[in-house]
Amino acid sequence: MNSPVVECVPNFSEGSEPRRVEAIVAAMRVEGARLLDWSMDSEQNRSIVTIAGDPAAVVEAAVRGAGKAAELIDLTRQTAVHPRIGAADVIPFVPISGMTLDKCVLLARQAGLEIWRRFGVPVYFYEAAASRPDRANLENIRQGQFEGLREAARKEPARRPDVGGPGIHPTAGACAVGARKFLVAYKLYLDSSDIAVARAIAREIRAAALGLKGVKALGLAAHGRALLSLNIGDFQATPVSEVYKAVSKIAARHKTAPVEGEVIGLIPEAACERESEWMRQLIEFDPAAKILENRLASPLAWPE
Repeated sequence: MNSPVVECVPNFSEGSEPRRVEAIVAAMRVEGARLLDWSMDSEQNRSIVTIAGDPAAVVEAAVRGAGKAAELIDLTRQTAVHPRIGAADVIPFVPISGMTLDKCVLLARQAGLEIWRRFGVPVYFYEAAASRPDRANLENIRQGQFEGLREAARKEPARRPDVGGPGIHPTAGACAVGARKFLVAYKLYLDSSDIAVARAIAREIRAAALGLKGVKALGLAAHGRALLSLNIGDFQATPVSEVYKAVSKIAARHKTAPVEGEVIGLIPEAACERESEWMRQLIEFDPAAKILENRLASPLAWPE
């Protein structure tokens, strides 16, 4: 019988200092946890790491990463385009094989308790691990970002962390730990430099009337170009091709169009649509490096 495999995708609020990010990744090295991917985004000042393997090992690796991030990242000295509340901003657990979402909820709760116990960083539980309905949505927890939450957590009982507190860590903020289905992180660049257009398209994509279940969107700018940062939380209910079609239709009304795409982190084989326009537009897409199943079979070496 095959051993259970869980994935974890910690997001850290650092994307401009490679040595700092490498130190965080190196701290996550635990026997039984495989390093599948890590990337930095200097524009959004954010890094995303993907690990997978034995559930207990993956929990330990995630906790250690949160601790190293709290040690190295001072949110009072940095800013970011991407919303964030903590040095280790979000830590989601995702079932891959021999696991259920309910089991991932238990892993998330375990990790959250350890992060507070070892490092004094308060924790909010979100998505399937949320302890309250209003915290299932990550955006509700992130309201006001680190700077706003720093004040709100002390003054408003409804904003206090689920674990720790009542205030958040003075420099490392708080960590959102959750359990969810596999998420496809997808950037779509427009043939425009107007960030207002990207934001207008993102607003329409987020509108419930479109029926794009589980899709979140932000309009941003990077390298002088407007882009949409899209999180597709249920690619089976809403395939990436459906999201691309909706973006293209709205973009045409704004006299622009998507011209290049990028998958951040990994994507499962089941989400790939080989003959689709969105996949043809992907920048330097290497199946060996970007498809989850391939990377599981051939993980990366841990940095020293």
